[in-house]
Amino acid sequence: MKKAHFRKPYRIKKKKSILKNRFFLFGILVLFVFTWIFYFFVFAKTFQLEKIIINGQNKVSEQEIKIIVEQGIGEKLLFWEIKSIFLVNLDKIRENILNNFPQIDNVEIKKGFPDTLNLKVMERKEIGIFCANEKCFLLDEKGIIFADVLQQQELIKIQNSAIDRELKLGEQAVDKELLSKILQVVVKLKKDLKISLDEVLIINKQRLNIKTFEGWEIYLNPEQDINWQLLKLSSVLDEEIPAEKRKDLERFDLRFGNYAPYKYRD
Repeated sequence: MKKAHFRKPYRIKKKKSILKNRFFLFGILVLFVFTWIFYFFVFAKTFQLEKIIINGQNKVSEQEIKIIVEQGIGEKLLFWEIKSIFLVNLDKIRENILNNFPQIDNVEIKKGFPDTLNLKVMERKEIGIFCANEKCFLLDEKGIIFADVLQQQELIKIQNSAIDRELKLGEQAVDKELLSKILQVVVKLKKDLKISLDEVLIINKQRLNIKTFEGWEIYLNPEQDINWQLLKLSSVLDEEIPAEKRKDLERFDLRFGNYAPYKYRD
């Protein structure tokens, strides 16, 4: 005799309210916490940028720099203008400063919490005067021109007659390596040979024409051994040309051979 099989009655499970779901409640809590943190750090008055402290500037006024900085710190979020220190883009501010002030070589910017920006300005130092197309500029050690020459200055004058375009402040006018060699020559001529210089003319990469205050010139190849070329000059000056006859010289050519051929004025 077969046993009778009875089905269990089907029960409909009641869905739990979403408000009682612990994961949902945890998500709401996390969202609330993050919203509060965002509001606190972005909108709280404590972290709104109030102070801009600038050090190291001489050629550029502090107020001019502040104007550029202030243009880069405001952020608009929906209907609010905010200046939270956490949203300040330091790279953007640095770029704006360098683009607007060729006199500045670099600037370090640090956040001083809760409401301060500290700027340390490194300005360019003039090591010479660069001239082209009848215009002269102050030149730094990197070969960059950064200001017009407004008055006579006791600096070495460097010219490049091959430049036939208008130069802009902040532009590299002389190759850094070439400039380093020019300065090396200038120092050695003044210090070792006691020769005062008027100007240096860049003819090309293989030739410099150096004019002395006595009026005679030195032709030199900056791509060859500078010490050897100047040694040739020193030897000829000491052995063949009395000091009183230097004023009658026209030029020395140090570029070729083991001797320094020279020529007197006609």
